[in-house]
Amino acid sequence: MPQFHFVARAANGEMLEGLLECSDRNAAIREVEKTKGFPIRIKPAAEANAARQSQTAAALPAGAPPLVHTLSHDQQHLFTEQLALLLGAGMTLDEALQILVRRMKHPKLHGLSKGLHQALVEGRSLSQALKDYPKIFEPLYINMVAAGEASGTLGEILKRLVTYLADVKNLRDRVQQALVYPAVLVVVGILMVIFFMTFMVPKLMKFFTDTNQELPLPTQILMGVHGAIVHWWWAGILVAIGVAMLMRSWTSTETGRKQWDALRLRIPGYGSVIRHRYYAQFGRTLGTLILNGVTLVRALELIQDIAGNAFILERMKLVKRAVVDGVALSNAIAQQKLFPELFVDMLAVGEQSGRLGETLNNVADVYDRELDKQVKLISTLIPPLVMVGIAIVVGFVVFGILSAVFSMTKGLRPGNF
Repeated sequence: MPQFHFVARAANGEMLEGLLECSDRNAAIREVEKTKGFPIRIKPAAEANAARQSQTAAALPAGAPPLVHTLSHDQQHLFTEQLALLLGAGMTLDEALQILVRRMKHPKLHGLSKGLHQALVEGRSLSQALKDYPKIFEPLYINMVAAGEASGTLGEILKRLVTYLADVKNLRDRVQQALVYPAVLVVVGILMVIFFMTFMVPKLMKFFTDTNQELPLPTQILMGVHGAIVHWWWAGILVAIGVAMLMRSWTSTETGRKQWDALRLRIPGYGSVIRHRYYAQFGRTLGTLILNGVTLVRALELIQDIAGNAFILERMKLVKRAVVDGVALSNAIAQQKLFPELFVDMLAVGEQSGRLGETLNNVADVYDRELDKQVKLISTLIPPLVMVGIAIVVGFVVFGILSAVFSMTKGLRPGNF
């Protein structure tokens, strides 16, 4: 019966290596998986030594720094998806990474695949190798891979990571796309007002000033605004720079950052989008971690900063501390008054039913839909509000001009000659 040389990683992280007598390679893979080890490399014994020498010669030098420092979200998603597909097709991790080294033509993805394969040849686990790329793979990603290696379900974990990365990208893209049009409209409206006040109004105002008549108050205000824009524009720029520097100085402190982030959550419309996005992302991420065997305390530690908000981070640290002290997650969250009652109630049901992971994913679906509603509402309301603002400014300009015209025509009545 043929012999196969195998390299696998046990649940405790120990590397296993040896020979198996099996009818074929697939049988050898199944035999390794029965021992609760994750197969990394399985080759016929006759080819094992030659293959190992070839891999060592082609690999990067030991201790070489990672070739890649950053990847876009799309590139990270592509790499994860390709690796998940190869593992799902029954390949070992060693074979899958070798194929990615040959297949990935993009320099960054090629370098990443090569660096991870080199780490595997040196005897490190995939999760340990991912730590060499901290700007690419966040702790959440690395810990999920580690959980997959420990449980022998790396392929399934990577598939879930593919779904998670796609959900995160879809969530971010929906918010950005919905706000692009209102943002463009605001900028165009401001530019129109500036153009009107600096180029159109002066031509009309010159005619009125040449009459040497006393102008009505609205017209005087209009001329004053025009003068401020034309002659004091540099002061406005200096004030804007000063305000920006003060804001930066304030938010660079721990207290100032927390106060600013708390204020952002209370801004009408904008704060609602931030909150609903966090509810959806919190539920999706925590549910994914729990379903993949990560303990609740460790999961809470990993997702503390996913919101990028210092105020939320401080509250989530208190939630984690309460859970460590034995408080139920739903009660710990309710104490911080950070999440809506519906979220807390659904979370409590999940805890009582023993299906916390599934419930958190269901909660994420609920707040994904709520986020869509909020974004659509804001993107619908902003254009009319901008148009109303522009109409008010233009209306004031027209009123100022007409006031001057009426004042002049009044002075031209027959009785005044």
